[in-house]
Order: sequence, then structure tokens, then C-alpha cells
Amino acid sequence: MRRVSALAIGLVLASQPALAQKHGATSTPTVAEAPLRAHLSFLADDMLEGRGTGQRGGELAVRYLETQAAAIGLLPGVGKVYRQSVNMVGTKTLSTSAVSFDVGGKTMSPQLGKEIVFNNASGKSRVRFDAPVLFVGYGISADDENWDDYKGVDVKGKLLIMMVNDPKPTAAEPDRFGGKSLTYPGRWMYKYEEALRRGAAGVLLIHTTESASYPWSVPANGMSKEQFHLAGEGNALQGWLQEETARALFAAAGQDLDALRAKAEVRGFKAVDLKAHARVAVDSAIRPVEQFNVVGIVPGTDARLKEQAVIYSAHWDHLGIDSAEGKPDHIWNGAVDNASGSAALLAMAQVAVRQPARRTQIFLWPCAEEQGLIGSLGYVRDPVWPLAKTAADLNLDSMNFVGLTRDIGVAGAERSSLHASAAKVAKAMGLRLAPPIPDLGGAYFRADHFNFAKAGVPAFNVGSAVFSGDGSFEFDHEHGASNAKMVGFKDHYHQVSDEYNPAWDLRGMVQQAQFTLNLGYEVANAATMPTWNKGDPLGKVKR
Repeated sequence: MRRVSALAIGLVLASQPALAQKHGATSTPTVAEAPLRAHLSFLADDMLEGRGTGQRGGELAVRYLETQAAAIGLLPGVGKVYRQSVNMVGTKTLSTSAVSFDVGGKTMSPQLGKEIVFNNASGKSRVRFDAPVLFVGYGISADDENWDDYKGVDVKGKLLIMMVNDPKPTAAEPDRFGGKSLTYPGRWMYKYEEALRRGAAGVLLIHTTESASYPWSVPANGMSKEQFHLAGEGNALQGWLQEETARALFAAAGQDLDALRAKAEVRGFKAVDLKAHARVAVDSAIRPVEQFNVVGIVPGTDARLKEQAVIYSAHWDHLGIDSAEGKPDHIWNGAVDNASGSAALLAMAQVAVRQPARRTQIFLWPCAEEQGLIGSLGYVRDPVWPLAKTAADLNLDSMNFVGLTRDIGVAGAERSSLHASAAKVAKAMGLRLAPPIPDLGGAYFRADHFNFAKAGVPAFNVGSAVFSGDGSFEFDHEHGASNAKMVGFKDHYHQVSDEYNPAWDLRGMVQQAQFTLNLGYEVANAATMPTWNKGDPLGKVKR
């Protein structure tokens, strides 16, 4: 664990005593649009080549962020530098790879890309193994739900096939696994993690467009590219099986897929041995990759509270650049996702350094969020600031680019006392907290703040307004046009068309950044740190 020294903090404070005394606990600085827009336009420029993990554009983004952090006056967060190293492995599955099943007296060989997609996360370039095949329902073990799909079965060395999402609510248990909302055990990341903890050789998730909330082309395209993992962590095989291929495999094993799905909805389900044997051969192009989180600090002013910190975070990476062959546009600029959040943090830091709070404020730009929240995971495993003394993480990701709004989204804040703080800040700004809606896609578990929450730090992603089921959403101007632009972004999400437009109305983005900074100051100047609500599963983590 590398931390900023008390001496360094003291030197910075000594250089600005008047500001510390005048502004430390009484006022919040104002975020300006001009620097935010300038940072956004640069970070989303073709010159940065989509800020890809393990690519030249990513290194350019890091260099820009650390240079701007120094110019702004942030204290280096990692000793004398702003970079926090995160070592990972880049893996690309080669076309010579194959998985086949010996089942029911015949051999099935799903076609790579069309019927099955997978990646090797073990860090080895050549993987060969044979393994029995088990269907483990949802692949969930959750004590708080009295649910264990692994009960009574040893899965070590076996290939597991499972469903995505989590068990559906019932009339008797309408709030089971979050009711309509997706809980973390429903996320594919959890399923890989749990199987790895139990020693499984590999995992294949059964894909349906309804359960995954996206078509087969999404995992097929994603896994055809280089994948990244923390060094030394991951299954030898993890991937997806197309539904009809899974149906044929189960039928060859004398099982009905739909019937097993129904049984897996009932508590007490027991894993089913498919009496099939998988033969796995995965060839991968492997390379070690060092990426960097960028960390800058504004020391606190209170003699006691400065030992505690509030973190503002926004990932700097996007999907990078593809081969230009046959493609008119091959740069995945990621202007909204997430040059917007990265730029907002710079604009917030620019004014925060001039008005320190009682607690220390940390500005964190994690790497490799698009690869599975890797940078933020690397941070919480080797934190710059002790997690036990980290009050909150307020995350920004894909910000409002269409104008002012009357609502501010705080989904996930209701898990802790941050919700009351957010309500206080919103009221002071003349904003409303957007009404809660079911988290159908598990958004709370898909951004960098979640790694902090898993580590026991109250955290959530600060949104702009949140769309309700009927599409209603209130802006202060051009309601219909602004609404349509926000809804329409789904067609540009993770596409090359997510590009910066100079015509964007960034007043709403400034508003969102200002709310986040105001909330950070509310937390940083409070007498006590935020607390989890009693009974919330994340509140059980001991920091």
C-alpha cells in the first residue's frame, strides 16, 4: 500500500493557509464549462485513438491526465507520481481453438463465433483439458437468499454450464433477488468469479437475447477481440454458448433445457451431471500489459479529519482503435463514455484545489473499466488511501450532454446515508432526486464505484436524470428534443459514433459535475463518515 506522506500533505497546506482557513468548511467552488469542454474535446479526439487498454491512445490519455493534474495543482497520489500501476494480461483467442462435447454416443463441435465464444483467462498461451460437464442452474451461492446452486457438488476441474441473471421473483417472494432489479449474483462477472473460487475448469453461460439484454453479436464481437484480466486471475475457459446449441447439447444428454431451467428457479435445485465430456483446446496470443490509474489529491484542512478521504472517480478508457482495413471509421472515441466523466473530474479538481475541504479529496481516473472494472479493482486491492478511512466514492460515467435538467440520478445512494446527503445537496441546488426505478440491467454493478462498495466503502454512480418507464424526463428547455437525444444515445453506446459534437449543450454536464462536487464537500465537511443502511448486504463488509 502506497500512501501520500503526512509531510507532503503538510507542505501543501502550509503553502495555502489562507485558503484553507477561509474555505475549508464553508463554501463549495464553482465548476466552469470552458475547461470541461476543452478537456472533453481533447480526450475524445481521434488523436487519442479511443483511449484503448494496452494501446497507444491509452498511454496518451494517461499522459494528458497526469500533466493536467500537475498543472491544476493536485498532489501526486502515488508517492511522487500520479500513476498507479495495474498489471494485467491481454489475451486474444486464436482461430485454432475449439471446444467439443462427447455426449450420447456422438461428438458435438460448436462453431467458434457462431455457436460458442470463449476466452482463456488463465494467462497461459496453450490450454488443454478434458472435463465432465455440469449444469449448475444460475451458478449462485447466496446465504442472504438461502440459495446455493453448488450445494452438495464438487465442481473442481469440471466445466460448468449456467444461466445468466438471477432467480425470478414469485408471488410468494416478490422481492426475491431484488424483485425486478438485477442483483450482483445475476451478473456474468459474479458467475465467473464464483466458479473460479470453487476450482471449476471453465464456465459457459447460456445466451438468450432476453436474459442477457443484448443479442448474440455482443459477446461474439467482444470475445473476438483482445480481453484483459488481472495477472493470474481467471478461469482457463470462460465464455458463452448460443441457446440453440445448448438445447441440442442437453437433448443429446437426455435432458430438456427448458425443464431444467424451470427446476433451477426453485430453491434447493441440485446441479445436474449431463453425462457429457468436454474436450477443450484454447490457443491464445498472450501479452503482459501494464496500465495506469491516475490519482491526484487535495489534502484536507482539519487536523483530525484530513486522515479521511472522499474519492471522485471516472474511468479514462474506452474501446480504442481497430485495424483500419475496410472500415471508414475505426476509432471508438468514447466521447460520452467516458471522456465526459474524465473531463468533468479535471474541471472539478481545478476549482477544488483552491478551496480544500476538511477531509482530503482524491481524484481518481481508473484504467480498464471497459474490460471489467479492472483499474478500480486494482485500486481497492492496493489503495492509495486506507479503505477504512475512505468516506465515499462518487463516480461519474457517461454524463448528460443535452442540457439542464430538474432531476439528478442517485441510484444506489439509497443503500447508505449518502442518499440523505444527496437529497440535502439537491434541494440546495433546486434539483429533485430522480425517482427510483427497477435496475433491470444491474447498472449499479457495472461501474467502477461497485468495487469500492464491495470493499465496504459507500459508493454510487452520480447520474443525470433517470428515465422512468414511460420515458418521462424533465429538462429546463427543449424538453422533447433533449429527451430524444438522451434516449437516442443507446444507438451510439459502444459504437464508433460516440463522438464529441461542439454543438452539445454542456450546461447539464456542468450541473451534474457541480452536484457531484457539492456532494463531495458535504461528505468531506461532515462530522462523521457515511454509513451503510442496516441490512444492506454491502454493509456487511468489514473495512
